[in-house]
Amino acid sequence: MKNFPPNVGLVCNKEVYENYIDPRDLEKLNKISNFQWLELNEFSSWDESPESSPMVMKDLKKFSQNLDAIIVCHGSPKITKEVIDNSKSLSLIGELEGDRFSKRMDSEYAISKKINVIDTTHGSSYPVSEWALGLILIGLRSAGYHFRKIIDNQYWQPSNEKDNIIFQNEELTEKKIGFIGFGYIAKKLCEYLEPFNTKISVYDPYVPKNIINKLGYSKIELNQIFSENDVVVCLAPLTPSTKKMISLKHFNLLRDGAVFVNVSRGQIVNTKDMIFALQNKNITACLDVFDPEPIPINSKIRKLPNVFLSPHIAGTTKRSRTRFFEEMVDEIYRHFLGKKTLHNITLSTIKNRRGA
Repeated sequence: MKNFPPNVGLVCNKEVYENYIDPRDLEKLNKISNFQWLELNEFSSWDESPESSPMVMKDLKKFSQNLDAIIVCHGSPKITKEVIDNSKSLSLIGELEGDRFSKRMDSEYAISKKINVIDTTHGSSYPVSEWALGLILIGLRSAGYHFRKIIDNQYWQPSNEKDNIIFQNEELTEKKIGFIGFGYIAKKLCEYLEPFNTKISVYDPYVPKNIINKLGYSKIELNQIFSENDVVVCLAPLTPSTKKMISLKHFNLLRDGAVFVNVSRGQIVNTKDMIFALQNKNITACLDVFDPEPIPINSKIRKLPNVFLSPHIAGTTKRSRTRFFEEMVDEIYRHFLGKKTLHNITLSTIKNRRGA
């Protein structure tokens, strides 16, 4: 490349800079680059690209015109076709936390210009997979039910034979676990499940069957995920094709004592159908996400004894915030040292996100 060390810029708000950027990672980046930060405060959304004034876009174009790599996060305007064309030597665009939909980048145009497009949103996959494991254990032990008893100051003993739910308590060892979606979170969760000798099956139309089989798992259809497993874990991204994908017919396929875990997005599930199933079947749900969020105060889901709720906290750890930038620095090293980057956005990725 022409410029070495490369010029690397970060565009984000002050909160991101103070909480996502570990000084050690910044020091590592400074060893191979000339680093600059531009503080901007555009409205951030998972679902829509930011709309910016001509003045803000002028500042962004001026900042980026001599960059070899630009990183964006909350507060940044969109890296548009005009910004890309205005840049003299841009070869990498990176998103720190874009929910894998990267609304702050014109990814397709960048790819057409042979620019490497990177997304390290998966940095939060580690804590999400940990919490998914926790919710599986909570669900199998009916812990939500027992916790409600405790906080309601009800007298009860775990050995009370009249309390039928005690006999529903199960162990994770050797259980059948069904995954809906097989991305970063699922792969990490598989590592955590390995000591329990579970049998894993997967529904993911975008992952080839030979890859699933090579890992020792089974690729099956969505209906089978619900009918053949003790635990079903929703890990799919929200796309047009997955919205309200899980309905009453799927919950009706669950066996007695089965556990449904959702750490993905609440809108993938038909909420009304799920509540109906939980009211009428001997199943348990452990939910970190819901539709709508926050959960309405009067929602029936809050009162059901066979439900455990957490307020969309699976990915929100202090460590996951700094991991976004840590992973991006590693990708910048790979890119500018001529090695293959690991977390690329491709045209196939974009197509899948659109549910095509």
